[in-house]
Amino acid sequence: MNRFTKNISILGALAFLLLPWYRLDDAFWLFEWVSAEFFSSEEYAPLVSQILSFNKWWLLPAVVPLIVAIFQLLFWNKDNKISSRVQIGCGLLGLVLIIFQSFMIGDFGINFSLLEPLFSEADFQVGLGIGSIVLIFTYLLLVAHGTALTGFMKGDYFAISCLIGIIFLVLVFVFFPVFKILVRAFWEADAGYSFAIFLGRFANNNIWGASCFIGSLSICGVAWSTLFLAIMTGLSTTILGLAFALMVTRTSFRFKKALRVFSVLPIITPPFVVGMALILLLGSSGIVTETLEDIFNVELGGWIYGFWGLWLAQTLSYTPIAFLVMIGVVEGVSPSMEEASQTLGADSWKTFKSVTFPLMRPGLANAFLLGFIESMADLGNALVLGGDYQVLSAQIFYAVAGASSDEGKAASLAITLLIFTLSAFFLQKMWVGEKSYTTVTGKGDGGVYGKLPITIRGFSYFSAIPWAAFTAIVYGMIVLGGFVETWGINNSLTLNHYIDAFRVEFVNHNLVATGIAWDSFLITMTLALVAMPLTSCIGLLTGYLLSRVDFPGKAYFEFSTMLSFAIPGIVIGVSYVVAFNQAPIDLTFTGIILVLCFVFRNMSVSVRSGIASLSQLDPGLDEASVTLGSRGFRTIRKVILPLIKPAVTASMIYSFIRSITSISAVIFLVSADYNLSSAFIIGLVEQNQYGVSIAYATFLIAIMGLTVLLMQYLIGKRTVFLRNK
Repeated sequence: MNRFTKNISILGALAFLLLPWYRLDDAFWLFEWVSAEFFSSEEYAPLVSQILSFNKWWLLPAVVPLIVAIFQLLFWNKDNKISSRVQIGCGLLGLVLIIFQSFMIGDFGINFSLLEPLFSEADFQVGLGIGSIVLIFTYLLLVAHGTALTGFMKGDYFAISCLIGIIFLVLVFVFFPVFKILVRAFWEADAGYSFAIFLGRFANNNIWGASCFIGSLSICGVAWSTLFLAIMTGLSTTILGLAFALMVTRTSFRFKKALRVFSVLPIITPPFVVGMALILLLGSSGIVTETLEDIFNVELGGWIYGFWGLWLAQTLSYTPIAFLVMIGVVEGVSPSMEEASQTLGADSWKTFKSVTFPLMRPGLANAFLLGFIESMADLGNALVLGGDYQVLSAQIFYAVAGASSDEGKAASLAITLLIFTLSAFFLQKMWVGEKSYTTVTGKGDGGVYGKLPITIRGFSYFSAIPWAAFTAIVYGMIVLGGFVETWGINNSLTLNHYIDAFRVEFVNHNLVATGIAWDSFLITMTLALVAMPLTSCIGLLTGYLLSRVDFPGKAYFEFSTMLSFAIPGIVIGVSYVVAFNQAPIDLTFTGIILVLCFVFRNMSVSVRSGIASLSQLDPGLDEASVTLGSRGFRTIRKVILPLIKPAVTASMIYSFIRSITSISAVIFLVSADYNLSSAFIIGLVEQNQYGVSIAYATFLIAIMGLTVLLMQYLIGKRTVFLRNK
């Protein structure tokens, strides 16, 4: 028996004989099912007991393909062509049978009236459990192994397994929930499904009205106003991200570490907190506004509420994303190429324009794309600072959570967003093109970075330093707000807000956390730490497949990884509630649904960061490793990962921070047992406890900042063998 046959047999035995077939909620992790009731309880029973003891005969076909596949592997595996067909066929058939029987019977009985005569004894069926998940995983491995035997992707079993696994996960946790919510655009309770219903919602003057092209921007249709804001935000964040990256990596600026900290601060902040700080500074009664009015006797009014305020807040919030992408790309430009250019007589400006800047093109394109999509999907800033300036994300929120909920309208607005993000995606692909951006090879790559042109150096200084100073002022306001009794009314300093949030005291001689924020904080940190490695692993593996492996439908696969990121978080949250609140995938009111939302909502940044870094690594490094006998996994672990440390750091930091600060995607997924920090802070704001909410946000900022520094220290930097002189 070879290793693959043994592994498949063990997994099959676990799924069939030992693991609960149906969902157990928290009882699974508490191991309550490991008891005398294991086989006798319908709730805990594995597949074999469900079939034999509880007469659920419709579950039996799901395991038959596995039995056939194991028999073939044991007794009839000499012909690779036949073996591959059997394994692929059994794997696909098993998946189809599990999916069919899962959707056939739901929480309230048979889902299809035509099947009722055949399954009259089936009262209901709850969501899939760990046993069914293991069996699904086993069938995916069968398909991957059979595909490898055909020679597809050079027979790389590891790469094929990763590709098939990621495709399956994306289909289940991205396409399935998005499909469930988007079809609502074509549905109306009285008329059913109709394209005319969708057309009436989509071709609407409120969405596509173009009066703004000949008049004021404020009377533009919501689609055009959102597009204009996203383009401006993408440009400003990319330019500032590049300036910060050049300042940190290519200049002798004395305070690089402080500059790096200031550039990353906005990303570790709950989204509405930045908006609140801007209002305290620049609002109608803000410190800066009142000071300027007193000195110059000029009435500034509420200019911060509208396009300019939104653009400022989004640029402040999303510049760190561009910086995290750009710094890995800038560090990856080979100094030997710049030296070669200067040796041939090019000056510093010619070298930057002809060598350095073109090699940064993938990073620039990815940074703009991420800034563009983040702006499109932004909800927190739009609610706080939007004013009369309408954007799609806020309109979707009001359509779902407003007084008159209209999921059909929300779905049609989401489709409008998809049109824009798809267009940006393909334009980005066209601009990057098919050129090679490889700069790190297996050859000696020593060299010293050339000096930046004085114009580029000046641009970096005069862009990054003022922005860092402005960021420091904004965060000074946030910190100060947590120590003020009541802002604008009683400005006396106090620690009461922090004490209320994070009080710790002795109760019956035991140290007990009695502060109101502790429960949500610990739950948030736990879920974020669980989601962080999963997001980074799936995202970077996806980036590796897209960068290194050719396979049919590659462009569609790449787009699918961006889909959940391109859709507003509020739509993702609603789609998860619609898709995963009943059999076969029943996850509502659990921590798992929050972790899954974090992973597939945030994996796109890991994918883009991985693609940008891997585009600079010569594929010959992979081939050399394989030639020397390493398998795919060992090549990634020993060769690729050490060379993409900036991408690993960026993906893990982004995943961890966005899991803590996310609000729009999880606002409908939190529950009493899993109340996240962002939702808890919003609850404090609704109760007018502004001081406690700002204190809690400040505490989160400090914790996330320390975590970022720790991760950067543990992961380290990539070295490209630079000389000291």
